[in-house]
This record gives sequence, C-alpha cells and structure tokens, in this order.
Amino acid sequence: MKLAIYDDNRLGAVDVEAATITPLTGPPGSADPDALGAGWWVRMCRDLHAGLVRPAAAGPPVPLRDVTLRAPVLNPGKVIACASNYAAHVAEMRDQVLTRTGMSTDSWLLDFDVFLKAPSSIVGPGIAIELPAEAVAAAQEVHHEAELALVIGRGGRDIPVGEAADHVLGYLIALDLTVRGKGDRSRRKSHPTFTPVGPWLTTADEVPDWAGLTIDLAVNGDRRQHVSTGDMLVGVPEIVSHASRVMGLQPGDLILTGAPPGVGPIHPGDTVDVVIDRLGSIRHPVVAECRPRS
Repeated sequence: MKLAIYDDNRLGAVDVEAATITPLTGPPGSADPDALGAGWWVRMCRDLHAGLVRPAAAGPPVPLRDVTLRAPVLNPGKVIACASNYAAHVAEMRDQVLTRTGMSTDSWLLDFDVFLKAPSSIVGPGIAIELPAEAVAAAQEVHHEAELALVIGRGGRDIPVGEAADHVLGYLIALDLTVRGKGDRSRRKSHPTFTPVGPWLTTADEVPDWAGLTIDLAVNGDRRQHVSTGDMLVGVPEIVSHASRVMGLQPGDLILTGAPPGVGPIHPGDTVDVVIDRLGSIRHPVVAECRPRS
C-alpha cells in the first residue's frame, strides 16, 4: 500500500499506474485538518503495523493531479538521521568538503552515528527549500543529501538486529538539507524546509529488499547522486537497532538512513529532483528565505 496525506491532511491510498488517490477512512481525529492535532497518524502507524486496522475506501478514486500531496508523516516524535553511512561520502567529506567549508576535521565526524533533526523542518512534495538568510549572507554552502527514509510502526528499546526490520512500517524519499560549517549537526540541519519527504509512504510489504533500491538526485537536470542502498555501511536493521539503544523508538518516528556520495551546494533558482525506484519521486524548487520571523 502507498499511503498519502493530501489536501487538508486527508488520508489516501495511491495507485501509481492509474495516477489516482482513493480517500480512506482514518482513525478518530483524522478528519481534523489541523496538523497539530495529528496524533491520529501516530496511532494509525502503530495499529496498521500491528494489523489492528485496515483503512477502507471512503470515496471514489480521484486523479493525483487534482490533489495536493502533503508530507506523508505528521508530527513524528523524533526525526532521526544517520551520519557517515556511505564509504564514498565519508571520503568526499574527508578529502574535500570539510576543509573547503571550514568545518571541523575531527575524526569522529566521519564515524557512523545517529543524531536528531527538528520535526518542524519537515515539508511535503513540491514545497520550496528555503536557504537561511544568515547562511546566504555568510556565503555558507547549503548542501543536498538524497536519502532513503523509513517510518517506525512498532516502537521499542534495545531492539535486536534480527527483529529490527519487523518494526518498520514503510519507506519514503527524504532530502536532508544541511548548512556546511562549524557547529552542531542538529542546528545546521533543522532549519524550516530542511527535511522534504514524500511523495507517499510505501509499506514495507511492497519493499521486500531495502538494499536493492537506487537513489538518484539531480539539480537542474544534472545528476549529482546515484547510488544503491545496498552500499550503506550500516543497513536498515542495524540502524533501527542502534537508534533504539540510544533513545528508544516510538510509532511514527522518522529515520533518514544517511547521505550517499555526490553532495553539493544548491542556490536560489535551482530545482532539485529525487527518485528512488519503487518509492516515487519528489521535486523541490530552491529559494532564498522568505518566511517572516516572529
């Protein structure tokens, strides 16, 4: 199943071949268009994974072109991201990016680990990526990182590697945007619009081999990233297990599995396209920061 959130946070099932979306019945509260009241999404992740619910059609299919897709996650308790999970990306950071962008060259930065991003950085397909005014003024590079992401269906602590895949509800595309420079990863990666995700959540039963996917990213039609998810240094089960030992996992948590090689700067006026086979595609324009401060 391909689960989407669309229009005023309605729940739907996508038929890719027919290019349609079918409205679905959701759990109590799912009719509330206010995303701040979206506890229903977390409950659905839990109950759908456990087989306690199976959303039913609530109307006829409508063309995808007639709806606005939203981020296929709502208010996750955590956004967990992985650092240094592709050998070629570790090499490009060590040999090029760290020195060029004035970042620390401490060896721990090139070791695999997990860190947190602000859930407020999440946006859905098509939303413009806004480059922070401070970063632009300081001539700091803002980099794209196309990544395989997953949503947790069943939470837990100290999850064994052999059981970890059973905690994954499904997969989706993510972009992990980052301001290169000094300072904590979480701060540099948590600006508004810095976690675009979409276009929908493909449940794990439709992705039998997480290591057999291909990630492609292009900027203005120029391909910059092309990699197999099988090239990860730490695989999905190990990521889930490791994260559960660090902080514990809850239904609805979003995990980004790490940046492939080929990261690079984006600028206002660019268009970023990401494709992962079986999961779909997302496209995002890049603009200078335009949100009013409050």
